[in-house]
Amino acid sequence: MAVDLLLGLQWGDEGKGKIVDVLTKDYDIIARFQGGPNAGHTLEFDGIKHVLHTIPSGIFHKNAINIVGNGVVIDPVIFKKELDNLAQFNIDIQSKLFISRKAHLILPTHRLLDAASETAKGKAKIGSTLKGIGPTYMDKTGRNGMRIGDLEFSDWKNKYRALANKHEAMIGFYNVDIQYDLQELETEFFNAVEALKELTFIDSEEFLFNAQKEGKKILAEGAQGSLLDIDFGTYPYVTSSNTTAAGACTGLGIAPNKIGGVFGIFKAYATRVGSGPFPTELFDEDGETMGRVGNEFGATTGRPRRCGWIDLVALKYAVQINGVTELMMMKGDVLSGFKKIKVCTAYKYKGKEVTHLPYNIEEGNVSPVYTELKGWDEDLTKLTKADQLPKTLNTYIDFLEKELEVPIKIVSVGPDRTQTIHR
Repeated sequence: MAVDLLLGLQWGDEGKGKIVDVLTKDYDIIARFQGGPNAGHTLEFDGIKHVLHTIPSGIFHKNAINIVGNGVVIDPVIFKKELDNLAQFNIDIQSKLFISRKAHLILPTHRLLDAASETAKGKAKIGSTLKGIGPTYMDKTGRNGMRIGDLEFSDWKNKYRALANKHEAMIGFYNVDIQYDLQELETEFFNAVEALKELTFIDSEEFLFNAQKEGKKILAEGAQGSLLDIDFGTYPYVTSSNTTAAGACTGLGIAPNKIGGVFGIFKAYATRVGSGPFPTELFDEDGETMGRVGNEFGATTGRPRRCGWIDLVALKYAVQINGVTELMMMKGDVLSGFKKIKVCTAYKYKGKEVTHLPYNIEEGNVSPVYTELKGWDEDLTKLTKADQLPKTLNTYIDFLEKELEVPIKIVSVGPDRTQTIHR
């Protein structure tokens, strides 16, 4: 049985959590394959808004097992808070939420290192969420990291102490004023670890291999977005993991020939949190309207998101490197009321017009080339069927499909799981 993937195609915040929640009824297993609690997956149903950071977005469905894969980095403190928030919803966490033994742990000193590194960069900072993600992946690739499986052995605190001591020495190297009480942070951390140890730890690659043999339907859930991929994103303003389709193979232990559908999610416009290039960013009333109507604030950090027109140069690039088979367009309702909608179809780069994503898209190197389309005034939030969509919105969707050469199968017209139109 093939494994389907669900990915963000922009700079994150595309609405992956909502779509995973919508699709979970058709799957037996939802498996998160990369990233950490810098992700904020927002789900809304029955009048309640939920924000998940590490736990997969299928957790509210009784039919599905949810797995935190080996490619994920886990902060026990944040994870415990997520579990505490879920306690009121009568979810059988023991039988429905499993964690890979090979997933790495974020220590309190990882967060301190993150803060020290970002402070030291000054104006050149990359816009880290300061959750300790980068330093944890650095320890992973440096072969120093602690993993979930280590918690099953009696000497895990010795391993913790050695790594934390190393981190404190590194913090001193940055020579910045970072105030902290490590003893207080460690008390909270150790308490959270004990809560984590109550959960089910698994050899996830073996679990998923057997599930495929048994014909179980599996959906791999990504975090962040393709343009934040450590290899293929707008480096160095990226996250520390592979957010693209290849990351699902390494982040879950799934063979490449077992990948089935690749579902790519994008907004009808574009947003970005933190620093980094953004060719179609708007600084005018249109950009302000997108942010206000779209409630564009980070689910994890609360930071306002930068807003701009959709960028098909970047989106085509993401479709190509992921091998996207189906597209899902989010927040079409936010653009209601715009008389004209602009679509970036090319860049001016080094005196030439290009339609591929060049090596450097920093401001001054590229400028967007736009195509203008008519907007729509209708309120989309009450629509339930594809044949109810305004003609000008269908024209917009048709234009995107032609440019991207992939069908748009879902159009989201609001945050609730019911505000989802299948085409």
